[in-house]
Amino acid sequence: MATLQNGAANSLNGETAAGPVSTRFTDIPSAIDIPVQGDQEDEAVEIDLELLVDDPTELCTLFENERAAKTYWMTVALAYAKQHKIDHAIEMLIRGGAAIQSNSTNPRDKVSMICCLCWMYLWKSREAPRLPPDGSRVSEAKTKEYYLQLATSSLNDAARLNPSFPPIFLARGVLLLLRASLQAPSKTAGGIGSEKNELLKTAIKSFDDALRVSQGKNMLALMGKARALFSMHKYPESLAIYQDVLQKMPDLVDPDPRIGIGCCFWQLGFKEDAKIAWERCLEINPDSKVANILLGLFYLDASGHVPVNSDEFLTLYKKAMTQYTQKSFKLDRDLPITCSTFAGFFLSKKNWDNAEKLATKAIHNTDVNAIASDGWYLLARKEHYAGNTERASDYYRRSDDARGGTETGYLPAKFGVAQLSVLKNDLGEAKLRLEKMIQQSKSHEAMILLGTLYAEEVFENQYGDSKEDKSAELKKAVGLLEGVRSAWKDPKKTIAPDASVLLNLARLYETDHPEKALQCLQQVEQLELDQIPASEQPKDLTDEGEVRAALRKFLPPQLLNNIGCFHSQAEKHDLASEMFEAALGACMKIGEQDPDMDTDALVSTISFNLGRSYESRGLTDKAVEVYEGLLARHDDYTDAQARLAYIKLRKNPNKEGPDAVAKLYQENNTDLEVRALYGWYLGKVHSRKRPANIGEDPEFRHYKHTLQNYDKHDRHALIGMGNLYLAQAREMRRESESDKQKRSATYGKAVEFFEKALSLDPKCAYAAQGVAIALVEDKKDLKTALGIFSKVRETLRDSHLYVNLGHIYAELRQYSKAIEHYEIALSRDGKANDPTILSCLGRTWLNRGRAERDIDAYNKSLECARKALEVAPEQVHYKFNVAFVQIQLVTTIQALPENKRTSEQLEKAADGLEAAITSLEEIAAHPQTPYPKHDVEQRANMARNTLRKQVERAIGKQKEWEEKNKEKIQAAKDQREAELRRREEERQKVLEQEKERQDKIKKEREAIAARDRALLEERQAEERARQDAELTTDSETGDKVKRKRKPAPRPSGEPRPKRAGGKKKKKTNEPDGDSDEETQTKKRRRLTKKESAKYKSAEIVVDSDEDEDALDRADRELDREETPLEEADEDAADGRMDVDESDRGDDNDEDDDEMAPRSQHKRARRGRVLESEDEDEDEGPSTRARNASDDEDGDRQADTSMADAGDDDEE
Repeated sequence: MATLQNGAANSLNGETAAGPVSTRFTDIPSAIDIPVQGDQEDEAVEIDLELLVDDPTELCTLFENERAAKTYWMTVALAYAKQHKIDHAIEMLIRGGAAIQSNSTNPRDKVSMICCLCWMYLWKSREAPRLPPDGSRVSEAKTKEYYLQLATSSLNDAARLNPSFPPIFLARGVLLLLRASLQAPSKTAGGIGSEKNELLKTAIKSFDDALRVSQGKNMLALMGKARALFSMHKYPESLAIYQDVLQKMPDLVDPDPRIGIGCCFWQLGFKEDAKIAWERCLEINPDSKVANILLGLFYLDASGHVPVNSDEFLTLYKKAMTQYTQKSFKLDRDLPITCSTFAGFFLSKKNWDNAEKLATKAIHNTDVNAIASDGWYLLARKEHYAGNTERASDYYRRSDDARGGTETGYLPAKFGVAQLSVLKNDLGEAKLRLEKMIQQSKSHEAMILLGTLYAEEVFENQYGDSKEDKSAELKKAVGLLEGVRSAWKDPKKTIAPDASVLLNLARLYETDHPEKALQCLQQVEQLELDQIPASEQPKDLTDEGEVRAALRKFLPPQLLNNIGCFHSQAEKHDLASEMFEAALGACMKIGEQDPDMDTDALVSTISFNLGRSYESRGLTDKAVEVYEGLLARHDDYTDAQARLAYIKLRKNPNKEGPDAVAKLYQENNTDLEVRALYGWYLGKVHSRKRPANIGEDPEFRHYKHTLQNYDKHDRHALIGMGNLYLAQAREMRRESESDKQKRSATYGKAVEFFEKALSLDPKCAYAAQGVAIALVEDKKDLKTALGIFSKVRETLRDSHLYVNLGHIYAELRQYSKAIEHYEIALSRDGKANDPTILSCLGRTWLNRGRAERDIDAYNKSLECARKALEVAPEQVHYKFNVAFVQIQLVTTIQALPENKRTSEQLEKAADGLEAAITSLEEIAAHPQTPYPKHDVEQRANMARNTLRKQVERAIGKQKEWEEKNKEKIQAAKDQREAELRRREEERQKVLEQEKERQDKIKKEREAIAARDRALLEERQAEERARQDAELTTDSETGDKVKRKRKPAPRPSGEPRPKRAGGKKKKKTNEPDGDSDEETQTKKRRRLTKKESAKYKSAEIVVDSDEDEDALDRADRELDREETPLEEADEDAADGRMDVDESDRGDDNDEDDDEMAPRSQHKRARRGRVLESEDEDEDEGPSTRARNASDDEDGDRQADTSMADAGDDDEE
């Protein structure tokens, strides 16, 4: 296909020659002389064929009267056809045929005229409408089918007169092609329909007959065969025939085989090659309407693979529409594919009238089902926009049916029907259609719409009254939308991210995976930032964070507010405040751009959120300022009033705070949030003076009043009453069995309230925590409670939860986890110096020390007890805890053997004992002792009289033992220090050796990489030199062409030298494999035809068994000469495209043998096939890290006394 690859193929010595032109109607003269009967024998009438009259009746009468030969009839008819007056040409041929039949004795004389008439009918069929015009009868409409029937009738008449007339075969093939194009599409994926397939097969047979009678010279028959194969989806075979036509007749431009070559390349996926073919077509014929529209479609397709908001998209789209599609439309305003393309353009511009006219024209004029489908789809889109759902649904159905319907069909049309179902609120049908679409093709638009429908079901269930299980819909929605999101990362698909997908995902992730929801919103933020034009970018800022903060004022404030809420939920309050401030700035920007827009509601909500974030950061003054500013604009903003009252209560719990809460309650006693705050306030006020009868408790009565008179489903009141029953049960007596039953019944009442709250909100963490506390305190069911706390911890992260978890683990004697959770509780909510949590932590350290007999654990316990006492020195029981731990430490140390303790430890413990005795005496003298005064005095006397003497004796014994074993102790100490030094030296040595090994490996790798680069450069240089040596100058064109190699001459009888690239022989010690190898080689040759004897470079060079020296290679290179004729032949052979010629016959075996290695070589360079061993080597070990945590959350009143630990020890 030299004309496609080389623009100067038809020139000589580089000079540009005139391009090929169309030869259609070139044999029609400009004038014709019609002999007439007169006085003179040579009298004739001249007819100007370029200025024919509009009514051929006079000409027909003249020809009939003068008994003109059929040549004159056909010449005038073709002259009319040349001027696109097909109806006049048909009239001439019909009357001419009748005249010839009456004047001639041989009926075969009019066969050529009838055949010509058939071609005129075929021409009219191409221009006739596909469907009857509106208002006309089907039987009277002159549609494509009408003219095809006339053409069939004419062809049958010609075949009856002379069945072997050569033009009949070509006409029959074209007629069958046109009939096949009007057949209904296949209903199965990838098929073409049985009836259409039979018509195409018959057409190919007709074209083969035409080629047979013309001895293979009929290029139109060859192109018809290629067109039929193309319609049968046999693109490689069709491409081969089109290339063969171009090779045999490079001047053929009407019809142009380059159009077919490009279409085959397009269907095979080689779109750039298709563009080259069509561009070459335009070089030869710039007014080719088909080549122009095909190139326009190429650039439209290219624009669909780049972001819509990019400059590249604008360039490609403009080039497609203005440079090519518009030119094609000017050349032929009735070309269906051009009309369809332009209709889509006008539809995007919302120019409905032009879009409808062009789409209708495309439907009526085309004989291609796909173009008709596009036309119906455009009409459906137009009606869809107008809201005419019934007509839109009908047009969508027709568009889908035009491409096969149910199993195949047109995906956009199916999607349009699903959209209409959504508009009709028929969501079940919409989901069914979308799911079927996704099964057939992974359409991202269908996945987005279906995922959105499932997401809306989840959202409606969340915010509605019904609480159905929508976990399946949630999973489907997330799966579909995440599938679309992952497709954005594929560079081959070039799908632009969609903010609506991310926003829906954020809402789906909001409850269970807030961190993923935040990631989605941040991705939306980045998309919005990318949309900001360069003119708005700050010029004076260089820091990326500052630039981002400055640009946030252009973003939607709702987005920034939501991001801030997720940051606040994750306890990143600094970032939350930053986002809320940016959201307020965005509201101000909107107000400046559009003063009429009401942003007050947004500003109020964001301001309140900003105040809450300031509170969480401890900036109460700034929070108060925000709340007061909010109330200045809306004095009835109850939430802001409640926060101000709460802040005042925290700052002034005695006078101003209670007054503010009381005032708030009086003004808003019907607001459930205010009632909840007031109930909490009553609980704090009366926490120390709880009445024995719970019915008299003010907090209990308040919650009961709320449930009875305001909202029986108020969850805060339900949980509050459950907590009050828990507190009452905790204080109840448990001596007798009846007391225990009453206590358990009270716990049961508490659980009832918690379960009621859980039935209203299954994810209410506080209610679940109350159930877990009741299980622990009443049933001692620690494991079940631990499971509940584990789930609660995913939602609730306050300090009380970790305190409860610490209690659970302490009861399970898992002291390490208990200590861990108590320490987490201390780090939360400003609880670093909470004396209650410190006391619980100290008690756990004490129990761990007792269990492990670890002095360090006792010291930790003593440290925590002292810290709690420092925080609350007025609390006597904290002072008792310190004394108790000091006594326990003395008891433990003196019980240890001499080699496990030191005199310093004993002396320190003795000092603590003296402090404990003093503390116990002071506690006994206190009016409110934590334990009976007699018991405290008894403990002080025991420490004074017994423990003091025991410690003194233990100190004496310890010093005596240490003096006696001083040398042994020192030796053991020195030995230990030496062992530590030795271990450290060994560790350092191992580290140095590992470092040296890593450095060595690094150097070796660098050396290998350098050597590989050098070898690669050397190989590339050799390859370039070899390629330069293989090129020679064409004596005709002066171009560089590949040298044709001949084997070097050698004396007769001399064995043929072996090639360096030949395969190695099998070793002699493997004789059994010779026959197998020969059999495999024969089979391979039968599949790939003969191996070429020419030298061909390979990507991998294999050394032969017999090495050649440089002299032999140089001699063989000098002997490789060729004639210009041979070079030209080789150029023609190289010009062939790489196609599959397996269906061709076995003729010209020598040519096939010469071409096979070339095509194989081209295919071989398409890619490298990895062996399984290579894949295994590329794979590396994968590791997974799993973080499992058994920690849970909850709320349980802390038991701060350490006396029970001592009592257990004494027992």
